[in-house]
Amino acid sequence: MIDNTPALAALAAEPKSAEVTDWASRIGWVAGLLLFVALVYWLMRQGWKWRGSLQSDLPELPEIPDAPGAPRLTMTGRYHGSTTAGQWLDRIVARGLGTRSRVELTLTDAGLSVVRPGDRDFFVPAAQVRGARLDKGIAGKVLAEGGLLVVTWEHGGRLLDSGFRSDTAAEHTAWVEALGLLPLNDITATKEGAAR
Repeated sequence: MIDNTPALAALAAEPKSAEVTDWASRIGWVAGLLLFVALVYWLMRQGWKWRGSLQSDLPELPEIPDAPGAPRLTMTGRYHGSTTAGQWLDRIVARGLGTRSRVELTLTDAGLSVVRPGDRDFFVPAAQVRGARLDKGIAGKVLAEGGLLVVTWEHGGRLLDSGFRSDTAAEHTAWVEALGLLPLNDITATKEGAAR
């Protein structure tokens, strides 16, 4: 048997050069990944626009009246979007109803004022409020049970659910009760959402 230990030791001792980076390959992979991400975002935007065009028959949202009356309740928090009533994943994107934002809610005998800084404000007349409930989710947002105030209202012949979360979640119960007592509101508030 021949002892090759000195030859192997000499090979191991020889200096090795660092591997050369294949910049063309790296740049190609990065460019491909960036194009893929851009394509995904473009497809998401097209889907959003397509959904908006399907819902374009929804009339303009009512504007907040100059003198809506004395406030019964006020709340600050987040607006999480609107969906078709009873279908918590069917987001309404027409008229800006699909955009999340900060919100200031004011309840008067005339209805519900929804002020969204940086986005479109709207008003839900008392005659169009169909009820309110505590729920755990609406399109794109899931919270703990009772963590979301969902107001059901009618607009343009459609029933809509709009989700709000107060900065102080303990306020939600008072809102459910107050919205159920609005003039011309003939349905009762529930604590559970529609069957999912």
